[in-house]
Amino acid sequence: MSHRLKYDPAAEAVHDALPSDVSERLSLALAAACDDPIAATEPYGEDDGVVRMLITEHVIAVLLVGQITKTLTVLQLSYLG
Repeated sequence: MSHRLKYDPAAEAVHDALPSDVSERLSLALAAACDDPIAATEPYGEDDGVVRMLITEHVIAVLLVGQITKTLTVLQLSYLG
């Protein structure tokens, strides 16, 4: 079952400002994470299955996985250039 994607407003602004090719790759990676958040991401610190990282070539995203609500919230995006 897919998770619904949500954004922190600041993270959404960063995504909107990314170069188009970087934004597209991030969007595809987020779509994969919505389908299977644990398999498509890495633990953020202790592996609690709740706070995860999604790492692409140019972006690191910190995500909050809501198992009960079936949401995937983008908390922070870091553009590596």
